[in-house]
Amino acid sequence: MIDLTLNNGVTLPAIGLGVFQSPPEETAAAVETALSVGYRHIDTAAAYGNERQVGEGLRRSGVARDDVFLETKVWVTDYGHDETLHAFDKAVGKLGVDTLDLLILHQPAPQRFDTTISAYRALETLLADGRVRAIGVSNFMPHHLDRLLQETDVVPAVNQVELHPYFLQRDVQEADDAHGILTQAWSPIGGITFYPGPWGDERRSVMQDPALAEIARAHAKSPAQIMLRWGIQQGRSVIPKSTNPDRIAENFDVFDFELSGEDLARIDALDTGVRGGPDPDEPRDAFFALQIPES
Repeated sequence: MIDLTLNNGVTLPAIGLGVFQSPPEETAAAVETALSVGYRHIDTAAAYGNERQVGEGLRRSGVARDDVFLETKVWVTDYGHDETLHAFDKAVGKLGVDTLDLLILHQPAPQRFDTTISAYRALETLLADGRVRAIGVSNFMPHHLDRLLQETDVVPAVNQVELHPYFLQRDVQEADDAHGILTQAWSPIGGITFYPGPWGDERRSVMQDPALAEIARAHAKSPAQIMLRWGIQQGRSVIPKSTNPDRIAENFDVFDFELSGEDLARIDALDTGVRGGPDPDEPRDAFFALQIPES
């Protein structure tokens, strides 16, 4: 296991289990499996609807709470200072814990950025009170970061964004690096499996890319393992998602080999500049229709 150090000195395991789109009925077992394999970092979110099951999986695993780095996210309908403080209460209530290791804002919500600023100030309050160990953001582009930093005091520890070989977001990585923010990939193996691009209506699977397949064969690893190792070697946090026990174990088995500089460069060269997930600057009224239940 490799640990990464955040800008406030807190450490987190470089690889974690993501539970985006994991059905609640499968999430507890996935978390229990991951912790038995050796994972010590779990990433969830209020909007995923499975925080309660993450907590159940943690308790069933028998692994001590203090040994697991728990990360979750505040959804946009809970932005605002007091609303975000209450979002923390809802999250810990569902997870069954007293504190969080990392709490981040899920979206920049640029059309309502005043509430985003208020929400982040609430995160600063939680950090100062010791209820969270680190705070951060998700899906923030450089211009979102610039405005946030102008109006708040604590530099985010993490920026979680879409990042995989077909979409490197170099400008985001450079902005994160300039401010000492850890870039965390929410789709390190192409979480949205097929990506549109300059191929017309054709969609390409990152998992089936010929260059990745060739590198994988050379190291006797899977393309997924190559992508995870690529992210880790470049200093990023990666949070692959799966509920399949074999895949969960395979994704963790990335610490017994190293990619060469040529390997890394070949993977970097696969960047298409085409986003697979939502554009953080596009207005999405549907985001504000989702209400997060009480704990």
